[in-house]
Amino acid sequence: MPKLETYKKQAKLLVRWHRDGNFSIGGRIRQLARYRTLSDREALALKFPLTEAQEIIALEAGCASWAELKASTEAASPTSEQPAARDTAGASAKPVLYVVNVDASATFYRDQLGFRIDFLHGNPPFYGSVSRDGATLHLKVVHEPVFAAGAAEREGLIMAFVDMPNVRELYTEYRAADIEIVQKLTKQAWGGTDFIVRDPDGNTIAFVG
Repeated sequence: MPKLETYKKQAKLLVRWHRDGNFSIGGRIRQLARYRTLSDREALALKFPLTEAQEIIALEAGCASWAELKASTEAASPTSEQPAARDTAGASAKPVLYVVNVDASATFYRDQLGFRIDFLHGNPPFYGSVSRDGATLHLKVVHEPVFAAGAAEREGLIMAFVDMPNVRELYTEYRAADIEIVQKLTKQAWGGTDFIVRDPDGNTIAFVG
């Protein structure tokens, strides 16, 4: 479990994003039951003290309150014996993105995002795979929307995280290629740096360094 200081930084970052008018904060504020029906604009109009940001961070960490989160982190001993790590050689996870046209989507990932097309299955293709720098995304055709209209934008959904050792260079590459970037390169409270792009089907992909 992260240290309490990390959670404190995350809460302060939420307050700063709210103060700066970052609309991505809306979905996180709606995690609080009393704000569930607010629009992004209404969420930004709220008074948003640090205590409410801490409440959100606690919920995201699986705790009912900030006090519970604080108690659980303080109870965790950094010197306690950890279970032996299991051998995960060869294990991997591949996010599946839902698209309207697998062939067109694969072409976008190849020509615009620099991925390689691994395979396309079917004629016309209904399933495929693209990869770049060891990261693989699968593409599956769907004939109707998987999410409610506007849900992805409203909730700030991210369909895949791609770890990249050269995330800053990649960000520069994608900006030059006029890719739709929905979150600029950002240093996050948890220590990583990321940016988010959106593909033609509305899938949001976070590239993380």
